[in-house]
Amino acid sequence: MATWILGMSALFHDAAVALVRDGEVVAAAQEERFTRIKHDAELPVRAAEWALAEAGIDATELDHLVFYEKPLAKFQRILVNSVAEFPRAWRSFPRAMQTWLGRKLWIAGEISRTFRVPPHKLLFSEHHLSHAASAFLPSPFDEAAILTIDGVGEATTTAIWRGNRTAPHVEPVAEVVFPHSLGLFYSAMTAFLGFAVNEGEYKVMGMAAFGRPRFMEQMRALVRLREHGSFELDLDAFCWHWHPSESFTGKLVSILGEPRFPGAPFDPTTPEGQHWADIAASTQAMLEEAVLHVARYARERVDLPNLCLAGGVGLNAVANTRLAVEGPFDQLWVQPAAGDAGGALGAALWCWHDLLEHPRVLNQRYRCDLGRRWTDAESAEILQDLRAPREQLSPQQRLNRAVDDLTTGGVIGWFQGCAEYGPRALGHRSILADPRGAGTRDRVNARIKYREAFRPFAPAVTAEAADRYFDLHTALTGPVQYMVATGTVRPEYREELAAITHIDGSARVQVVHPEHSPLFHSLLEAFGERTGMPVLLNTSFNLKGDPMVDTPIDAVAALYSSDLDAVYVGCHRVTRSERIRGGDLRD
Repeated sequence: MATWILGMSALFHDAAVALVRDGEVVAAAQEERFTRIKHDAELPVRAAEWALAEAGIDATELDHLVFYEKPLAKFQRILVNSVAEFPRAWRSFPRAMQTWLGRKLWIAGEISRTFRVPPHKLLFSEHHLSHAASAFLPSPFDEAAILTIDGVGEATTTAIWRGNRTAPHVEPVAEVVFPHSLGLFYSAMTAFLGFAVNEGEYKVMGMAAFGRPRFMEQMRALVRLREHGSFELDLDAFCWHWHPSESFTGKLVSILGEPRFPGAPFDPTTPEGQHWADIAASTQAMLEEAVLHVARYARERVDLPNLCLAGGVGLNAVANTRLAVEGPFDQLWVQPAAGDAGGALGAALWCWHDLLEHPRVLNQRYRCDLGRRWTDAESAEILQDLRAPREQLSPQQRLNRAVDDLTTGGVIGWFQGCAEYGPRALGHRSILADPRGAGTRDRVNARIKYREAFRPFAPAVTAEAADRYFDLHTALTGPVQYMVATGTVRPEYREELAAITHIDGSARVQVVHPEHSPLFHSLLEAFGERTGMPVLLNTSFNLKGDPMVDTPIDAVAALYSSDLDAVYVGCHRVTRSERIRGGDLRD
């Protein structure tokens, strides 16, 4: 009989499930895709219902449900820290107690009841162990060093691990504990720069390219690198360890000046805009220095040539690239769902490989297309109910019409196959456009994504043509398949590929292989045959404030709520009708 394991993350942000059968991941999805609440942290009831139905089983057939962290250990850290920070923690302590005593301490019972799993089948991994397992166990390496960096788990904020050929496959080596945290440092600087924590970190990374790291002396005083790969933060400048809602203090303001007002316009050509860009550049450079510092110690302690990376900081593509280029490892592999959603996957795989002691099977390609899929028949029925204008196309007609749209200035939604697991759109739930010319970038930012003009867009390119247009480091073979690293647009193509070239010449590239993503690769090839460039602008198929689309209704609603020209839902090309309004579809 098959062994079924459901991994689960929840109660902070990006709740998710991953269903594993005999070590194979058969389904994985984030709860936000079902509830349409971005970063939904609630128990992933709907995602779990879908995953079990997709596998054709019910909850009674699960052998284990594994939660991605240990709530009691996290509660202990909060208690100890509250005592240590008394009396200034007096405001945060009552809030924490209300949350924990009201619900989180009893989460085991709630999970058992909600998902109809008896208590003896319910297991708890550790937060950073789940990240480490998600990084190493699906990787192409038989053994490797592992680095996990995020805000905080139970108490750990950064950890070094060894990935072994045999159980225990994931073995702890060293750690840094709360309140010293690179993830929380970057989030605090995100707030200082006027962006939302756990949402705006990508904006800081994008803003950094417009600036110069001229505040490095101040940053190195805020984040002090110590021996043995450790680091200490100036805790007088930050307050996440004692304040219920703020992350930085007046000391940081005295060092860097007044914080940027949320929502304030950013113009890097003005002195004020350049000031913010320089702070962002310094923040990014400090993070990169610290990550390199930890990685060099990881190589000392784990003398292996390959590195696996996970945790929220692993989504910083620029830092990942510098780690690959300047770091001490030959190859880098980053879990594409590096944040808390990926912890669900890691928890399930840890249970199978280390708790149940099953060997790993190497040379399996890691798949991100693990989410919900809609057949053409299902899509046709939904589109018929919506009365949206549509054409049903053959596979070749679909490619031809999509290229027609793209080469005539159109921007399309591409809704094909299984949804991606993780934050990146990789050709299954994507908005696509012609990358030639800056006008495309401006239109997609302003009239489709409704986001800041300074934020860059990513290119997708066929594997065969990637080196022609982009300079990609050899250590990044894996990460560039999943948009968790950057390359440099070759100088001779920067003007022509203006829509996907950032101000510093970089691009967060997705290299598409025919054996991995055959349909998306075929579209890139068809576009290349028409234009001479098998490259497309590829951004996630969602509007501002929404999760990525997950149903044909979501896709058509985005069409009617934006300046998209058409959406391709399976074999159907859908356009607008004046009889339908986006609000009607969302209701």
